[in-house]
Amino acid sequence: MPHFEDMINDEEKNLILGGTLYLVATPIGNLSDLTARAVKVLKEADVIAAEDTRNTQKLLSMLDIHGKELISYYEHNKRARGEVLAEKLESGLSVALVTDAGTPAISDPGEDIVRLCEERGIPVTAVPGPCAAINALSLSALATGRFAFEGFLTTNMGERKKRLSEIAREKRTMIFYEAPHKLKATLSDLLSTFGDRRITLCREMTKRNEEILRTTLEKAVTLYETVAPRGEYVLVLEGEDALPEESKPKEDTWYASLSHEEHVLAYESRGISRMDAIKAAAKDLGVAKSVLYKELQAK
Repeated sequence: MPHFEDMINDEEKNLILGGTLYLVATPIGNLSDLTARAVKVLKEADVIAAEDTRNTQKLLSMLDIHGKELISYYEHNKRARGEVLAEKLESGLSVALVTDAGTPAISDPGEDIVRLCEERGIPVTAVPGPCAAINALSLSALATGRFAFEGFLTTNMGERKKRLSEIAREKRTMIFYEAPHKLKATLSDLLSTFGDRRITLCREMTKRNEEILRTTLEKAVTLYETVAPRGEYVLVLEGEDALPEESKPKEDTWYASLSHEEHVLAYESRGISRMDAIKAAAKDLGVAKSVLYKELQAK
């Protein structure tokens, strides 16, 4: 195994290679988290492809890097710009790809340009650094040995419900990204799907106002009924394997194939009131009665 000094020497000899795509991780909050190698690549690359060129220009200015060719590359232009970048790479230019914060190609259109480069035989290498998902996982105090990264849930209600039902019995720790204006709805959906379990909410990571909230889904839903969410969130949710045996849903429950509405109607058919039916169904599902009530009211 090489000594640390040997690795430094090897890096000093490693020039930026033409015709190579560099995936450069940028800070998720604290500028000091940018690695020396990332700075080197940004200084020497012929072209920098960025999710938002305005944000990247600010970063380059702080690093005293000027005169770089900046090309925007994001979700809505990735097909056309991917071809442009591939042509530049095939002509022998080096390209550094950055996202607004964190590691490119993770829940990011960068995965498409990597795939395009693979198809065309263009070399790709990573310049590792900050990643919000891994940062949050390490801070979560939940199991880190096995985890599933889910990124952003779709806003299409049908697809969202289908996706959550697919992972309802996930045994690994799960990681989600969420915007502040969608946080409350997502927490309610997670509670309805998974029942009450531990969750860690991370925001403003590595910044002065970093907040790491280790709580439960039910308490988080209640909290954000009165507290306005701020900043981008990473949610780290406990997997089923970590739950006490008595808290795990049973495969042979009589309501397993029923929708939540059908579940409540089944209780009502036994002659009890709507509210008592909701209470009973919520207990079966391991969710708060108020959450189930709101879900049914919205239909």
